[in-house]
Amino acid sequence: MIIKYKVSEVAKDLNKPAKQIVDMLAALGGEPKKVGANLDEAELNYVFERLTQENAEADLSAYLDSAPKPKPKESEILKKADGTVVEMPRPKHKAEKKPKTEAPAPKREVVTKVVDTRTVDVNLDKFNEKYTELAGTKNVENRRKPTPAGNKQKFSNNKNRGRQPFQKKRETEAERLQRIQLEKARKAQLKVQIPDEITVGELASRLKQTASNVIKKLMGLGVMASVSQVVDFDTAAIVAEEFGAKVEKEVHVTIEERLFEVEEDNAADLVERPPVVVVMGHVDHGKTSILDAIRKTHVTAGEAGGITQHIGAYQVVAGGKTITFLDTPGHEAFTSMRARGANMTDIAVLVVAADDGIMPQTVESINHAKAAQVSVIVAINKMDKPTANPERVMEQLTQYELVPEQWGGDVICVPVSALTGQGIPDLLENINLVAEVRELKANPNRRAKGAVVEARLDKGQGPVATILVQNGTLHKGDCIIAGTAVGRVRTMKNDKGQFIETAGPSTPVEITGLTEVPAAGDLFDAVADEKLARELADKRAAEAKERQFSTYQKVTLDNLFSQIAEGERKELDIIVKADVQGSAEAVKQSLEKISNDEVRVKVIHTGVGAVNKSDVMLANASGAIIIGFNVRPDPVAKEEAAQAEVEMRMYRVIYDAINDVTDAMKGMLAPKIREVEQGRLEVRQVYKISSVGLVAGSYVLEGKITRTSKIRVVRDGIVVTEDEIASLRRFKDDVKEVAQGYECGVTLEKFSDIKEGDIFEAYILEEYRD
Repeated sequence: MIIKYKVSEVAKDLNKPAKQIVDMLAALGGEPKKVGANLDEAELNYVFERLTQENAEADLSAYLDSAPKPKPKESEILKKADGTVVEMPRPKHKAEKKPKTEAPAPKREVVTKVVDTRTVDVNLDKFNEKYTELAGTKNVENRRKPTPAGNKQKFSNNKNRGRQPFQKKRETEAERLQRIQLEKARKAQLKVQIPDEITVGELASRLKQTASNVIKKLMGLGVMASVSQVVDFDTAAIVAEEFGAKVEKEVHVTIEERLFEVEEDNAADLVERPPVVVVMGHVDHGKTSILDAIRKTHVTAGEAGGITQHIGAYQVVAGGKTITFLDTPGHEAFTSMRARGANMTDIAVLVVAADDGIMPQTVESINHAKAAQVSVIVAINKMDKPTANPERVMEQLTQYELVPEQWGGDVICVPVSALTGQGIPDLLENINLVAEVRELKANPNRRAKGAVVEARLDKGQGPVATILVQNGTLHKGDCIIAGTAVGRVRTMKNDKGQFIETAGPSTPVEITGLTEVPAAGDLFDAVADEKLARELADKRAAEAKERQFSTYQKVTLDNLFSQIAEGERKELDIIVKADVQGSAEAVKQSLEKISNDEVRVKVIHTGVGAVNKSDVMLANASGAIIIGFNVRPDPVAKEEAAQAEVEMRMYRVIYDAINDVTDAMKGMLAPKIREVEQGRLEVRQVYKISSVGLVAGSYVLEGKITRTSKIRVVRDGIVVTEDEIASLRRFKDDVKEVAQGYECGVTLEKFSDIKEGDIFEAYILEEYRD
């Protein structure tokens, strides 16, 4: 009898996490088990034996803890008592006596002069302070006064006489040490702070040296640098040490470092968070329909053309656990939006239609999921259709390194039907299992950080942003910064439109209160210092403006020719306005992708909200057309556009916008030219006529030749030249064309080296458009 008992079922029956059962089975060796894998009898016995042993050990330890404590503890207490009473005082007395014996040592050092009165001849005048004052030479006034005869110092012998003039320069040991300390203070080591890169001039200034001295040191190190050139930290540090300076690395503390929390979370503070799931796949494979079946709503009916136009974020409860879903658009124009969605998520649900199989955007979605290193669950949709073939889908998945669990791989494949609801509970259960194995955790007791899912400009509320809290907790009233947008959270709504006060990890919310519309995909952080946050936002805005200006290339001798060549290329200027920032970016990328070698589509401005008067003025000044996506122009802008004859086109589906721009570009393309072959002639005889020149007597082998034809002269299969017909005659008459099987005389305008046997290929150049 074959026992079919899955790992997930064993964990559920034993009330243990599935990951614990998988870890137990890993000890047996062999291939690691999946959550949905079946266990045989030996593996089940091993799991039961392990759990029995673990429980038995726990009971035995509790029994041993209840036993009376052993007696040797009393002897330890006695030893401790002996130690404190007998041994501890002895070192204390010794420690107290040591300073007493060493105390006289500094007193002996204080004695600087010793007078030996035991000798017969003692010169006491040498130690008289009166004579010392009179003998001073530093005071100018005392030197000018005449010295009385009675004040002259007497010397007892020649030895003292010779040493006496230098007696005033003699110094004691203490004075000598003091003098050395003063000299060290005067020659204190210079401390310099050097950044990662510094100019030679700035380095010289910090070292209090001339630039020439610093350059000499650099030349000694083999570095040839001028005053304005930059040297790295290591080189500058070596030069500074050559001058005897102490080097410290200059660290610039940025506003971000002062503003944001960078410390890592403690493992004790981490708690389990809901998984963030993204639903990806090809257009019209049923991504939003699956979410509808999960949420039991009907979002698709409200989408233009039945296509999801921008990201939606929702939360559902399945199996007692919360799951956060991101619905990314499937159309290839929204590649960047889908890439942002994949980077925010933990699990990717890849929706593949059972009747269509793997499509180009499905491959693109697989690559995004792999790049983001997220777990992939494949939902094979439209199983209710009679043409559904899930085996073909699984076979195609193996071509992209996604091997289904049914075939021994690690990718969960769930057959579902969004229309009938078949397989939806299994899909949710598998999402919970994958999330449990991944052990997704976050710290709710810190300031919130996350990413902007979508943003738009509302007429009544101002900038509105949909954000996903990835770590921490966001509170109403918190100051947040996202890109160049900053502000306090004024209102906060969940995915059901209810006002909430706090939002924990993996929670999507819609907030208001920002100063401007942030870009979709920007990271946001809750900060404590609003003033510093506004300073950082201004800095980011200035950097963005600087980057924009740096894209304009100035004319130099190097790029002059290339810019002249670009001047021949036509440009189609476009202004894009959309309802949300993500859609505006996607439309811009899609339109600019249409550019070719001759016509360049240039989006000169993108914005969020209705088309206004300033957009029309910009379009009028730059000769651009305005494309609106899910927006309408206001009445003032409409009148201004009609007056200035500015073209405005409004779209609801991006297919139409791309097709219209493509058609407009075809009208701007320079017409292409191709050759149309007319006929072939063989030169049979060459005549030389003085008034005409060289005449080729030819026979039309195929096709025909006309008076306007161009001629390609071919000799032995090699093209000799290309020329035009000067005259075409048949007998003595000029003719417009000569058909196959007839003879004629041909003279060329420039080429005269015609020989018998040459082949003339007649052709014309024709203009055409794609």
